[in-house]
This record gives sequence, C-alpha cells and structure tokens, in this order.
Amino acid sequence: MSQGSLIELRGVTKVYPMGDQIVRALDGVDLDIDKNEYVGIMGPSGSGKSTLMNIIGCLDTPTAGTYRLNNHLVGDLSDNELAHIRNREVGFVFQTFNLLARVSCLQNVELPLIYSGMRRARRREVARKALEDVGLGDRVDHKPNELSGGQRQRVAVARALVGNPSILLADEPTGNLDSKTGSEIMLLFEALHRRGHTILLVTHEEDVAQHARRIIRLRDGLIESDEPVSSPVLAGTEFEPVAG
Repeated sequence: MSQGSLIELRGVTKVYPMGDQIVRALDGVDLDIDKNEYVGIMGPSGSGKSTLMNIIGCLDTPTAGTYRLNNHLVGDLSDNELAHIRNREVGFVFQTFNLLARVSCLQNVELPLIYSGMRRARRREVARKALEDVGLGDRVDHKPNELSGGQRQRVAVARALVGNPSILLADEPTGNLDSKTGSEIMLLFEALHRRGHTILLVTHEEDVAQHARRIIRLRDGLIESDEPVSSPVLAGTEFEPVAG
C-alpha cells in the first residue's frame, strides 16, 4: 500500500449467480483511499456501489482481486478475524438508523464496545462521551422512539464512532430525513472530517455527494470517473460539540 493509504483494492471482482446468468456486480475495480479523505460514492441502481460498500465494510468478500484495509489483507482473514476487523476498523451509519428500539441511546452506542470486550464502567464513559460529541449528552437515557429522526441518526453516528474506527461508512445517511435535518447531519460529517475522520459517503443524491472532497462514480461494476470536487459544499462549522 502507498504511504497514507487506508483502502487499497486491486482487480476486485464480485460475481453472483442468478439462475442461469452470472451477474458481475464489480468487474475489476482498482481503488485507493487515503486516511482523512472524504469520498462520495455514486452510481445508478445496479452500478455496483452497494457491493463496493459491502466489500469495503468487510460485510462481503471479493470473488477475485485483493482488498487491503489499513494494511490487513482482508481475503486472508478467517470469519472471526473478519468480524474483529469490521468491529475495530469500520463504523457504519445506515439510512434506517438500525437502532435497538427497546434500549436507551447509551446502550445502543455501547454495543460495539461490548463486542470488543471493554469493561462496563469504561464503555459507559466512552459511550456517554460519544453522545456528547454529537450533541446528545442530554439524551443518553432516552429510547430511539423518543427522539426525532435527526437525533436518531446522530445516535447512529455516535455508535459508529465510539470505537474510533479507521473509516466512517455512511450509506444514504440523509435518505430518511427532511432537508433541514439532512443538512444538520451533513454539518456533523463536515465537523468529523475536519477532526480527522475518513468518511465514505454512499448516496444517489448529487447535492449530498457535493459535500465530499472527491466523488467516485460507478456504472456496470466499473469506476466510470474518480474526480476531486472543485467547490465542495461546506456545511459550516457551527456543530460545536464535535469540534476538536
């Protein structure tokens, strides 16, 4: 891997059998992403962007090619090692939040730390700080159904970041939010990027992708273009709870 490179894909192919047909979801993708990059991944339905996200997030493995994540050759890992790397290296933020409805915000944010084996007192302290960082220090005991959509997404961001992962992987993070609340989430991502986090933002919305500093566009399992954003939308610097 090149110095500073966090993600390296070489000749990555993913093939799915579908009846008598073979679907090539990815068809020989080469890609490098460095630490502290803010990258948007775009493409129409069937372009391969979800498959690429799943491979980068260690939720799936390539049929062919190699993937290195933070110097780990992912294809050589056992299922247990893969789960460990996924928990340690990747923080996920999903469109549907994926929060546990019957437990508090604090308990939701604690989950990755439970899997990592952190002691209860310490993980509560770390989870509480993560919620404070996203502006929800006064909501630690609330359950998800007691929060707005934007607040629930901020809980999801806190949970994604609580283990200090190498990558924040956000899949349509504003898809279930109104435009004002979506702007607040993009403001949070902007602050996190400035703080040093590596962010991969999967979206079909051009205006959301324009917050990134680089946009990768996929079509038919291939990278169609990979270009810097000449004038990124700067969400602002008003999200003080995340400021370093």
